[in-house]
Amino acid sequence: MNPVLKALEFRHACKQFDPERQIPRAELEEIMECARLSPSSFGMEPWRFLVIRDTAMRQRLRPACWNQAQITDCSDLVAIVTKPEAVRPDTDYVRALFNRRQLSAEAEAAYLERYRNHMHAEVEPFMSYHAWASKQCYIALGNLMTAAAAVGIDSCPMEGFEKTAVEQALGLDTDLYQIAALLALGYRAGEQSPRLRLSREQVVEYL
Repeated sequence: MNPVLKALEFRHACKQFDPERQIPRAELEEIMECARLSPSSFGMEPWRFLVIRDTAMRQRLRPACWNQAQITDCSDLVAIVTKPEAVRPDTDYVRALFNRRQLSAEAEAAYLERYRNHMHAEVEPFMSYHAWASKQCYIALGNLMTAAAAVGIDSCPMEGFEKTAVEQALGLDTDLYQIAALLALGYRAGEQSPRLRLSREQVVEYL
């Protein structure tokens, strides 16, 4: 079987973690490296990954996350935060990321113009910069879950939280960072829940 398919067959949204089992540091760092290497639109990498092990911080987070046990019972909790203001056209951050490509001045100016036009025409009319940055974060989120599953580590992606309360619990300066998603990582306690999916015929169409 394709190893990615095998990992996806293993993966499920784990609701009950074994709080006594901890992910080995070397495996955790490899999983986080898969997040770092994830692609993003225009290579903007509009993310930061906060690996939360501090027990007191997790206790503060839990009430803001619908009191879900995964927050405190998992081995490691990853908060994926966006940098929505940084990715607006013409910021120093955007210029620095284009500059690292070591293009000619003309080519870099052309890329910056294409980025500026895209954001003005295809992003701003339809969504906030936080929403656009969060779309990129979800690519990394998927890679995190698959990378974890590939080595037998369970995960639970979480959007069930109060945004402002979570940001306050994390102590985020929301002018710089805003929460996109949470991911609980660890080892399941009990049996995997049934997998419910639409059939291939319902979701795949060849044109």
